Amino acid sequence: MKITGYRSLRTVHNWGRPVGDANGFVASGVTEVPVVLVETDDGLTGVGLGAHTEAHRIFPAIEGQDPRAVTALYDRMLAHTFKTGHGGTVFGTIGAFDMALWDLKAKMAGEPLWRTLGAADRLVPGYASGLDIALDDEQLVALYTGWAERGFTGAKIKGGLDTDRDITRLNAVADVLRATTRSPALMLDVNETWGRHQAVRLLARIERHVDLTWIEEPVRRWDVAGNRAVGRAARTAVATGENLTGLEQFRPLLAGDAVQVVQTGSVWGITHFLRVATLAHGQDLPVSPVGYETNPLAHAAAATPNHLVTEVQDTSAPVGLTVDQEIADGGIVLGDSVGLGITVDEAAIARLEETAGWAQPAGPHVRPPDAGLRLVAESGHDGQPTDSAAAGHPRAVGRARKGIAP
Repeated sequence: MKITGYRSLRTVHNWGRPVGDANGFVASGVTEVPVVLVETDDGLTGVGLGAHTEAHRIFPAIEGQDPRAVTALYDRMLAHTFKTGHGGTVFGTIGAFDMALWDLKAKMAGEPLWRTLGAADRLVPGYASGLDIALDDEQLVALYTGWAERGFTGAKIKGGLDTDRDITRLNAVADVLRATTRSPALMLDVNETWGRHQAVRLLARIERHVDLTWIEEPVRRWDVAGNRAVGRAARTAVATGENLTGLEQFRPLLAGDAVQVVQTGSVWGITHFLRVATLAHGQDLPVSPVGYETNPLAHAAAATPNHLVTEVQDTSAPVGLTVDQEIADGGIVLGDSVGLGITVDEAAIARLEETAGWAQPAGPHVRPPDAGLRLVAESGHDGQPTDSAAAGHPRAVGRARKGIAP
C-alpha cells in the first residue's frame, strides 16, 4: 500500500454554549474543526483531525510511502522541516498527518487503534471539562450535573481572572460531583493568565478554600523557574505541556522538576503523545492528554502505562463526524470499529453554512495584551468575564494595574 494524496475538509462543532478560557471565549459556541483525509492506492482513507495549514509543505515527506511505517514517517516529516523548524502550525500539520497514518495502520490490521497499540482495556478514565468560563453559576451546575450522570468523578473549570469567582465555582462543581464520589477531583486551568509574580499568592488563596488536584498552566508554558516555584509552594500538582511542541520543549521542565502532571495536546498527534508519555514514564510522572474533538488520543492513552486521566470536553461530535465510542462510566469507552473509529460524512459537511472561528479577536486562542499583568479582578457585575476582557482589550476605567486579581 502506498500513500497517494490527501484532501482537506473543514467542519464545525456546535457546543450549544459559549466556550473559552481566561484569554477570551467564543460566544456563539460554534468552532471550526479541520479534517485531513490521507488517501492510498488500495482505497483506504486515513482520518486526521487538527489544523494542517502547512500540508503542502509536509505531504511530500510521506507521499508514495507505506503508511504502516508510521513512526518512521513521523521522523521523516520532522526531518523534512529541520532547517526552518517544526513548531507551531508545522507541528500541528505533522500531528494531523500522523493521526491519519495511525488510523490507516489500524485499518490495515482490521482492528481498532487501541488494539493495534496494545491496550488491554477499552475504558479510558476521564475528567469533565466544559471550557466553561463564560457560563453563569446556574449554567455551570447544569453542565456538570450532566457529567455526574455519566459517572464522572473529576472536573476542571476555567478560571484565573477572579479568585473569589473561581473558589465559588470549584465548590459548586464539587457539590455536583459528590453524587458520584465522596471526594471529587478538582482542577483549575488558568491558561497562562497569571504572571510568576502573582501565581504563588493567588493559588495559596484558592487552596485555603478548595482541595485542588492540580493547577494547570499557572504561568507561561516554557517558564521552568516559574512553574517550579508554584509547584514547591503549593499543595497541589502543577500540570502543563499541552502547548509544547516536541520533546526538546519538555526536557527543561522535566529536568527542572517543574511539572508533576505532564500534558500533551491531542492536535499534536499520536506519535508525539506516545513519546512524551515515555519521557514522563522514565521520570515516574503521569501523563494526561488534553481534550479535542472525538478524543483521538484516547486510543493511545488506553495503551500507556502512566496514563492518569484524559480530558473530555463534550459529549457530541462535530457535524459530519461520527465516532465509535461512548462517554460513560466516568470516561471514554472505545468501540470495535477499525482505526480511530471515525466516520466522515462528506455530504453533510458540504451542506454546512455555519461559520466559526477559534482565533477570532475575542476568542481563547488570542492572548490579551494584559495577560499576566492584571492588578485587579477581571469580572463583570454578574461574576462573568467582561466583554473587554474577552476581547483582550484593557478596561477603560480603573486600569492603572492597581492590584492583582484577589
